[in-house]
Amino acid sequence: MAKFLFAYHGGSMPETEEEQARVIQNWMNWLGGMGEDAIDPGNPVGLSTTVHSDKSVTNDGGSNPISGYGIIRADDLEDALAKAKGCPILDAGGTVEVAEIHEIPM
Repeated sequence: MAKFLFAYHGGSMPETEEEQARVIQNWMNWLGGMGEDAIDPGNPVGLSTTVHSDKSVTNDGGSNPISGYGIIRADDLEDALAKAKGCPILDAGGTVEVAEIHEIPM
């Protein structure tokens, strides 16, 4: 099995405590449904800072700001995409970027 990085982009924030509880439960259900395949369920992240090739720095989150991440185990890309299609961020208007992690032996 391979490992995949799920980079979450966008998505709206819950406006009430009830909505927040529902959203958290949806994430827990989705991740829990994957069992041990949710290697690192991840976390939300703050606005990123980018270091460019000319060594300049911008604090604008980049061209497509990441709102969170997770590391998921899947049989292949198709399996990873099927798992990503259940991600609760999609219900909040966000997207999931999926990329296979190529581990380098140390």
